[in-house]
Amino acid sequence: MKNAIIIILLLFSWINAAAILPKQDDVSKHRVVYKGEKGPGVGKNIVFIATDHEYRGEESLPALARILAKTYGFTCTVVYALDENGDILPGGSNVKGLEVLEEADLLVMFMRFAHFADKEMQHIDDYVKRGGPIVAFRTSTHAFEIKNDPKWEHYSWNYKGPETAWKDGFGEYVLGETWVSHYGTNHKQSSKIIIEPAQAKHPIMTGVKDMWVQSGGYTAEPKGTVLARGEVLNGMTATSEPDKTKELLPVAWIRDYKVDSGKTGRAFTTTHGASEDILNEGFRRMVINAMFWGLKMENQIKPTNNIAFVGPYKPTTFNFSGYKAHVKPADLAGWDSLIMPGEIVKKKGK
Repeated sequence: MKNAIIIILLLFSWINAAAILPKQDDVSKHRVVYKGEKGPGVGKNIVFIATDHEYRGEESLPALARILAKTYGFTCTVVYALDENGDILPGGSNVKGLEVLEEADLLVMFMRFAHFADKEMQHIDDYVKRGGPIVAFRTSTHAFEIKNDPKWEHYSWNYKGPETAWKDGFGEYVLGETWVSHYGTNHKQSSKIIIEPAQAKHPIMTGVKDMWVQSGGYTAEPKGTVLARGEVLNGMTATSEPDKTKELLPVAWIRDYKVDSGKTGRAFTTTHGASEDILNEGFRRMVINAMFWGLKMENQIKPTNNIAFVGPYKPTTFNFSGYKAHVKPADLAGWDSLIMPGEIVKKKGK
């Protein structure tokens, strides 16, 4: 009888373990982790959330993560939205495993119109309330679009509800600006980025020069300190003539944010950052510097810091209708994997 009870208990333990393990595996499928071994970032964790529909943030973020990990020693975890087959789904909301934010020293975002599950939103909310530093790219000004969910709807980019401090959502309240409009013709007008003269000596601008990006301008009047403005060009090359009908609008800024009764945190936002934007060394240096600034590691920012790509980076031209499909986060593991493998597959209806 005693032996029978022991066997039954063992069976229950095996059944419980079997029930738990798939959940753990399911979470790990959403991530790729790059762990550095030496440098000033050893012991610090950076979490990247990549899910936007158009600008191929699923490519630019792991490329930046590998630089921060391999060259500077950070542990960088890139979290993706997945489809029903476990493939990366740009712009999707099926994200799992954001409990990694509990140990994060920095959050890097490239998101658009996300509506995450309650559990995942809670991890983001906890991070924001503890004043965790944030570096946000382009569509992250409208990172969330949450409908029919009273608990989290205040994060939406166009929120107009009773929590008045959250008017226009996460982008406005935390980053300092929400989505307004395109400024110029996207995909036809690129941008030269000009450092704000008064901020030329800011640590984030250390060694930064000759910034030009292919993504078009956004209308922005952010709450914060403007570091750089965008000059809209009449063409998609760095030598294209400026559009004289357009003024210089903010494209990179910083601010200290504080929500509700939370703690104060640092935020850097740029309205650029598409896949091909980070090919430009000046822009890439600025955003890497911004990550060190967010971490309060300004003493590690040097004009000669190595910002070379780690492994092959062959970005897809940003577009709204197609992306490199049938790619799993695990396909991007290691220092030598191609970013981005796969073949461009058109979205349905495009």
